[in-house]
Amino acid sequence: MESVFSKVLDSIDVQLLDILQHEAQLSNAELARRVSLSSPAVHARVRRLENEGYISRQVAILNQEKLGFDLLCFIFISTTVHQAEELHVLESALQAMPEVLECHCLTGEYDYLLKVANRDRADLQAFIRKLNRLGVTKIQTSLVLREVKDSTVLPITGGPDAI
Repeated sequence: MESVFSKVLDSIDVQLLDILQHEAQLSNAELARRVSLSSPAVHARVRRLENEGYISRQVAILNQEKLGFDLLCFIFISTTVHQAEELHVLESALQAMPEVLECHCLTGEYDYLLKVANRDRADLQAFIRKLNRLGVTKIQTSLVLREVKDSTVLPITGGPDAI
């Protein structure tokens, strides 16, 4: 069965996306060499992929521990807020908190899952107090002991689950 993905993107687009998600700093010349196209053609394709939203952003991933953020936490929160306008206020506040690396709206027992980077337990305690002031009614915090896998790579090429 042909997916919308395969109708919009050709095999070279998929190759470019896969290369870039592993090595985003490659030059257009190196990308062109790897996919057997000219540099201007690769540049145009990458710009199109960015403009169409296939590439959200290109960023440097910093080492949290080296920068003193030794306490990585996953925090489940529940709230009594369920009106759209009030949820927008809560979500805007969560988005504005620099220690919140990720925020996901959930189904189930909790309303949101936060991935939070803190320097120490005092920072975590201050963060939890901020959550309480936002009307959060239930908080469950899990501290990360060690990362087993940390990846942003999607399985778009190769393997049985590839697109």
